[in-house]
Amino acid sequence: MARERVLRGEEAAQKQAEAQVEESIKSLRPKFLAEYIGQTSVVDSLRVAVTAARNRGEPLDHVLFHGPPGLGKTTLAHILAREMNSNIVATSGPALEKPKDLLGIVSNLEEGDVLFIDEIHRLSRMTEEYLYPAMEDFQVDLVIDKGAFAQKKLKLSLKRFTLVGATTRAGSLSAPMRDRFGIFCHLDYYSVEELTLVVKRSAGILGVPITEEGAQQIGRRSRGTPRIANRLLRRVRDYAEVEGDGTITQEIAAAALDREGIDEIGLDRLDRALLATTIDFYRGGPVGIEALSATLNEEADTLVDMVEPYLLKIGMLVRTPSGRKATEAAFRHLGRTPQPAAPTLFPTM
Repeated sequence: MARERVLRGEEAAQKQAEAQVEESIKSLRPKFLAEYIGQTSVVDSLRVAVTAARNRGEPLDHVLFHGPPGLGKTTLAHILAREMNSNIVATSGPALEKPKDLLGIVSNLEEGDVLFIDEIHRLSRMTEEYLYPAMEDFQVDLVIDKGAFAQKKLKLSLKRFTLVGATTRAGSLSAPMRDRFGIFCHLDYYSVEELTLVVKRSAGILGVPITEEGAQQIGRRSRGTPRIANRLLRRVRDYAEVEGDGTITQEIAAAALDREGIDEIGLDRLDRALLATTIDFYRGGPVGIEALSATLNEEADTLVDMVEPYLLKIGMLVRTPSGRKATEAAFRHLGRTPQPAAPTLFPTM
């Protein structure tokens, strides 16, 4: 009995510690537009829209955030709800399989509430079409009787709400869906300077002593993504506490991230594996994404969504009509010699 009590006490302490860690992670997110770092044009546009809507006493227009993962789409959705003094209901496209799943949410929204749908491009076609009148006219058709020859529909009025959608694939949204958003916000990768500010802010919240050079080292290797910067900060913090005196310096940050397999420009093992495979197996390309997926034993969607965007952004990879090609910068980064151009059938004179 005594041992059981001790074990229960240890489990409770562990759960409490895990809850504190989770709370510290959530606390890293800014809560208002004034605290948000980076995406200056997006923040300025949202500030104007929010202020105008509040002055008129109206809900905010529907907002679509699109861009690579980890850049702050979810954070901005919660910020908009706070700025508008509204509640937020968060869900995702895959969770709304049928129209009835959506109806249960929108029918309970209050005036001015924010409905946040992550991965909105993954909504089913039926659910998407059901959402059109809810966005435009704030009403939905409720089918109360079904039959082979007759259907009875009841128009259910909704309170005016703001839909905030987030997607990494804006091109996958149908044109009718895109046209119903009043505000479009494209989130781009962060600069090293902006990520350094993000790291310093997060370190202050976590109570981690860090030097300017240490913050720059983490920011430089964060692939232009705040989510990755905060994740690397926590890993470097662990290393600094075990292998150092707890302070994150440039040397400590570099050693910790080298151990994690993240090089000086932020490429991880999978990034380098994709580039090395393109160069070593396919002579630098062009090569199709399915061939790379099979060679690397990784899902094609993983490569397209998580690996390729940053490699394209920094000029290590290019897309051509015939497939992916590694650039000279990729050859140099991996210490390979660029391949000579293949002879053409009709050489230029």
